[in-house]
Formats: sequence, structure tokens, C-alpha cells
Amino acid sequence: MNTTAHSHAHISTPQTMASLETPPTHHCRALHCYSLGFPAGAPMVKFSKQFEAQLVPEWKEAFVDYWQLKKDVKKLQTAAGGGVVVPAVVASPWSHQKPPTAAHWVMRLPFLHPHGHHREPAAIQVHKKLRIGGSIDGAVAGEVYETGVANEAGFVDAEAAKVFFQRLDQQLNKVNRFYERKEGEFLERGESLRRQLQILVELKAAITQQQQARRSGGSSKGSADTDDLSISCSIQLGDQSLRGIAEQEEDGQETVTKDVTAKSTDEGLEDQLSISQGLGESGRHGRPNEEAAHKLRTLSGRVVTCQGRNVRINIPVTTPSRTVTAICELLFEDMLSQSKKTGTHGSDSNEKLSINKRKLHQAEKMIRGALVELYKGLGYLKTYRSLNMMAFVKILKKFDKVTDKEVQQIYLKVVESSYFNSSDKAIRLMDDVEELFVRHFTEGDKRKAKMYLKPNQREESHSTTFFIGLFTGGFLALSIGYCIMAHIAGMYTQQSNKVYMSTSYPVLSMFSLFFLHLFLYGCNIFMWRKTRINYTFIFEFAPTKELKYRDVFLICTTSMTIVVGVMFAHLTIIVKGNPSSAVQAIPGSLLLVFLSILVCPFNIIYRSSRYQFLRVIRNIILTPFYKVVMVDFFMADQLCSQVPVLRSLEYLACYYITGSYITQDYGYCTRVKHFRDLAYAVSFLPYYWRAMQCARRWFDEGDINHIVNLGKYVSAMLAAGTKVAYENNNSAGWLSLVVIVSSIATIYQLYWDFVKDWGLLQFNSKNTWLRNDLILKQKYIYFLSMGLNLVLRLAWLQTVIHPNIGSLDSRVTLFFLAALEVIRRGHWNFYRLENEHLNNAGKFRAVKVVPLPFHEVAED
Repeated sequence: MNTTAHSHAHISTPQTMASLETPPTHHCRALHCYSLGFPAGAPMVKFSKQFEAQLVPEWKEAFVDYWQLKKDVKKLQTAAGGGVVVPAVVASPWSHQKPPTAAHWVMRLPFLHPHGHHREPAAIQVHKKLRIGGSIDGAVAGEVYETGVANEAGFVDAEAAKVFFQRLDQQLNKVNRFYERKEGEFLERGESLRRQLQILVELKAAITQQQQARRSGGSSKGSADTDDLSISCSIQLGDQSLRGIAEQEEDGQETVTKDVTAKSTDEGLEDQLSISQGLGESGRHGRPNEEAAHKLRTLSGRVVTCQGRNVRINIPVTTPSRTVTAICELLFEDMLSQSKKTGTHGSDSNEKLSINKRKLHQAEKMIRGALVELYKGLGYLKTYRSLNMMAFVKILKKFDKVTDKEVQQIYLKVVESSYFNSSDKAIRLMDDVEELFVRHFTEGDKRKAKMYLKPNQREESHSTTFFIGLFTGGFLALSIGYCIMAHIAGMYTQQSNKVYMSTSYPVLSMFSLFFLHLFLYGCNIFMWRKTRINYTFIFEFAPTKELKYRDVFLICTTSMTIVVGVMFAHLTIIVKGNPSSAVQAIPGSLLLVFLSILVCPFNIIYRSSRYQFLRVIRNIILTPFYKVVMVDFFMADQLCSQVPVLRSLEYLACYYITGSYITQDYGYCTRVKHFRDLAYAVSFLPYYWRAMQCARRWFDEGDINHIVNLGKYVSAMLAAGTKVAYENNNSAGWLSLVVIVSSIATIYQLYWDFVKDWGLLQFNSKNTWLRNDLILKQKYIYFLSMGLNLVLRLAWLQTVIHPNIGSLDSRVTLFFLAALEVIRRGHWNFYRLENEHLNNAGKFRAVKVVPLPFHEVAED
């Protein structure tokens, strides 16, 4: 089928370009005038850099392979002698005509000059084939594009041109398939949320009615007993669009019916609803239509018809209260099933599932979160569409410049009519979600809805960089002064002041290790951002509250400047001979100030990040009662490398709480048995927490790998226990046991680091001993990292060797070894998240799938 178009046709697609964060500064009908969202006046950047910076990282493999297409164009340029022929300005080939719907067609542009003169025949012919069944490039069915290169086209290297268009067709087919699949997933998700919201609206209305009925002291219409008020109703869902919920339209095509029983309770208790388990179609059991005649008009204005279909509410077990409740319900159900088998309760199948206002509030939060994630995913899909469209424009423009063949007009007409650029279902769904969110969750406040759906990231200030430099200089100067003063006073030698080394030094070493770890985390953030590892998605950080790497560096430099400054002043006072109790309280006061800042309720000094840190620590301590997410077990892994900090914190708490700093009895906390035992228990706690997290994840997910991972932390606890025993009893037997158990634990940990956490040491990989996909281009870095991790994992040998550096106190040596473990953990963090990111990219997982609360359950 031939189509005609004039050379002055313009682009007419309002959604052809959108950037990931910033709206385009201008739109222009000519192809070369499209903006990629960069502000006006910004320096020109190569499109390939812009393309890579704005694409969705987890979907990178699904985007147009612009870089490979550029290589193909360069081959054509080389074949042409390296010269680039710049043709006359070509207007857009885009038109308003709809694409033909035939299963197989050929598109040709007229061979006419803009002024009416005949031109040479078209260099290419693009065929669109509609395949039903079979498999084409991995697709079961759908549109497939194939381009034929005319023999008389006059390409210098015809084979290279054919290879280019073959690859271009593959990329177009790939983009269409991916877009259609993702669009289908989002549309299905939107339809599920439509049903969820409808159920939520009706349940809230029913609860409100029961409350009003009880307040009035009378019985509801159609119910004879207020002590056991029963409302059996069916909810008529609206049309298939999300707007249908807001408009409350009924079409009677789909129904979700709930058997609602309101239980009267004592004054002050929550009103409750119970929903029968089991799903039955109306009339399945021969119910007469008269039983469905009773109707109740809810406060939402909908007519609710009483029928017999049922819904179950499913709230994830994420908190201790829900965990305990779930265990109790599980035990109760087991007891009930056993009693049914023995015939105690007969064959009554009318089991009740309680739903109260608290559960409905939790369900509402889940639906709201699911809508936010759906909106985010639709935004990514819009970006995917726009960037791919621009990639086709740019690469064809390059091809025309190199070959002096005007194929851009022909092929872009096909791209415009292809599915990914012509379908507007996702755009309409995005508008529906926004309108629905405004109506149901922000009470019509569009600005508030925008805060949830389109959160603005915090802008980075130049003043942050200035203060980082300022405090870094202050920290270095004070550190040098402190080291000189400590060397003159001989504080860190084996003949040093025992009181100072037992009371003040633990404070300095604890802060040093903690902020070293935080500094390495800032370095990790810098590298994750540079390599496009989506750590905010992996950790589920809010974009408006997450710490940038500059913020982390500012916290580290400021804090350590204060710590070293106070400790320098404290050491100066000690050297001058003033060891009073007030002076000894200075390190404890410094610790108390930092703890006070950590829990400060005022909105200062990164409150959201401080509270997020406290919530994560709470989740770790109360493991396994809290559901384990990525940020929880990642933080627990960090604590496994901070055992010296935890032991110092426990010792200092004992020292200052018991008042030992007044008597300067620094050995009290090491002499009293229960404090000494507590110090040993602190050494095991991080491994215990991590093991319990593995147990909880196995319980939630059923993956046996979590049990195997649990064994790794049990082996670490055994190794730590043998080390403690060897320190108390320096016998050859305990030494042999330390070497054996620690060696087994180290091998176990190294295997898990390399194979499970990093995804390396894959024997069948295309990258020898590595994995198929790598973020870093230099492969040798991975081998160096594995070697460094191996060396640093052997730090336990210090227990056997007892190394000393010159005349330094052994505690200083232990501090350096602890610092090496912190460095190992910071180094481990990068590869751990790299592997997690690649797993997400392998599954094209760019948005979180939020579980939905309401589920229709089928009748047995």
C-alpha cells in the first residue's frame, strides 16, 4: 500500500518528548528542535550522554541500543571514506494520516521533489507484518517491522546498510514489545486498584452507618437485633476506568459482594465488621431472588444490594502487634480445624474474619502506596516512550548525514505509527490515577497530591560544599594537634595513663569508627550515583528525605571536628594535671550530646534521616517481629562490622551510669561478672539479629537460601565464642579450636560474599569467573576486590598472633584492625548493591509492587 506525504509535513504528537525530571523547555515541529528537558542556555551535551543520564536504569536493556547503532553508522562513514555529507535541511516526514491496518504493507514516500520535480526512487521500503501465533524475535504475536534496502539505492557499502536497518528493525520491535507488555501490566494493576478502592469506599460507608445506628440507640432498617446486627450486601462496581469510581457509576457487569456482620461492643471499643470467607456467585446455591431484594443506600450514594459473595482482607504482617496477632489467629485456625474434624462444631462453614477501622486504615495506606507506585511506573513508561522516539530521530539523522540518503522521512513515519508511540492508554491511565488520588486521598487538594505523586528532590546547595571544605580543614588541623599532644604525653604507649586509655580513648575510637563507616557510606552513594545504581529504589528511600553524599560528608566532617576538638581540649587539661571528676565527665558529656541530637524531636539537623535511622535500629532490635526489608538487613550487616563500637558503648554506659567516673574506678565494669557477661553478649547481638532476620525472611518467603544464610551467622557466633573462650583460657586446645572454627566461618563467609551477595564466581559466565552483566568496565577491579575482601576477612588472625606495632598500646592495634573491618564493609557495600541492582534490571523491576489488601476468595 502506497501513501503520499508532502515534504513540509510536521510532527503532531504532543507526547513525543518528556524528560525524567524537568519538563522540556520548548517544543518545535522540526525534528531537530526537540528539547530533552535541559534548561535553556545550558551547554550542549552529546545526545548519547543525555540519553544515558535520563533513561530508567532498570530498563536500560529495553531501550534502543543507541550506542551500537552509532557504531553501525560509523562503519558506513568509514566505507564512504570518512567524509560526512551534510544534506539540505529536510523537513519532518510526520503527518496526521493514520497508519494502514493491513496485516502486511509497504510504506513508500512519493518520489517527488518539494518543488514538484521527480527524484530518485526511495532507498528503503519498510514492511509491517502482523503475526498471530508463532514466534518472532521472542514475541508470540504482534506487529513486526522489516526494512528492505533497494539495490539501486547506491549505498557505498550495501551490506553495512542492510545490517544497520536490520538492527534498527530489531530495536523498534523490541521497544514495541516491551512497551506493550509494561503497558498491559500497568493497566491490569490499575484495574485491580479500581476494585480495591471500590471495596474500601463501601466498607468505610458501612462502618460509618453502623456507628450512626449505635449512636442513635435504635436498630437499623431490616435488622431485628442491635446486639448482632447483620448486613449482607453486594457492591456494584462502576465502569472499567478509574474515573468510574469517583463518579460512582453502576453498570452491573462486575460485582464484589460482602457478607457484613456488625458486632456491638462495649462503649469505647471499635465497631467491627466481619466478612464471611468463601466466594459464591449469586444463585449458585439456588438462593431465590427475593433474598437479594433488600437494599441499603450507603453514605457514598451507591445502592448496595444484599447477595452472597465474599471478600478477605489481607494486611501484611509487618509490625510486632500484627505478627503476634497473626500467630494467634494461625493457632486458633488450627484448633478450629481440628475441632471440625472431631465434629465438635458440626459442618458450619460460616467462619468470620474481623475487619475494624484500624484494619481499614491500614488497607487505605496500602492502596495509597500502590497508587503512588503505579503513577511512578506510568511516568517511567512515558519517559521510555519519549527517549526512544528521540533516539530514533537522532540516529536516522546521523545516517542521512553519512549516506546522503533521505531515509529519515520514510522510517520515522513508521516509528510514529508504531505501537509504543501511538498508544495513549498509559497517558489516560496516568490522568485517571492523578484525579483519583486527588479525590480520595487529599480531599481535592491538588498541591498535596502532587507532594505524593511528584515529589521534588531537595536541591543541593553550594554552601554544603563550602562547609565540607571548611570542616575538613578544621578536622585535619585538630587531628594533627591532638596526635602531637598525645605523642608528647605518651598517651598511646604501653606505659600510658591507664585511666585515660580506659575511659577517654573508647569515646574517641567509637566516634572515629562510626563516622569512618558513615564517610564510606557517602563514598558508596557517590559511586552508586555515578554508575547509575538505583540505591534509593533498593532502600525504598523517599526522594525528598534521602541523604545526598554531600550531606553525609558534611555530617562526618562537622561531627569529627567537634569530637576531635573536644578531645583535644580534654587531653590538654589532663596533661596540665587536672584529673578531677568534672574533667573525666567531658567525654561522657560529648557522648550524651550526640545521643540527644540523634533523638531530638525538633525539625533540625536532618530529622527525617535521624528518625529513619532510629526506626531501622528498632526494627533490627525487635527482629523477627518486624517484616525484614532491604534497608533493615543491610543495616544489620553494617552492625556486624561495628562490634567494637557496640562494646565500647556498653562499657561507657556502665562507666558513667554507675558513677565510676567520679571514683575513677575504670576497672569496675570489667570486674563485675554480670557486666562482663553483658559485654560478651553484645559481641553476639549483631550476628543474632542477622540470623533472626534470615529466619523471618524464610518464614515470609519460603526460600531455603535464607536458612543457608542463617548458618553463616551461626558460624560467626561460634567463631566469636571460641575467641572469647581462648582469651579467658590461653591453652593449646582452645587455640586449635579457634583456628578450625574461624577458618570454617571465613570460608563460609567468603563463599557467600562472592557468589551470593556479589553474584561473582559464575563458571558459565561470558566474563570469566565473574557474572554476565557488570557495572564497572574494568574487569580486573572485581578480581582485586575479591582479593582485598579475602585479606580483610582474615582479621581474626590477630586473636592468635597478638600483633603489636612498636610500643603502641594493644588497644590502638585493635582499633586499626577494627578500622580495616569497617573499610572492608564499605567496600563490600558497593558490590552488594550492584548485584541487587542488576537483579532488578534483569527483571525490569523499576517500581515497587505494593500488596493489595482485599482479595476475593472462592468457596470450597
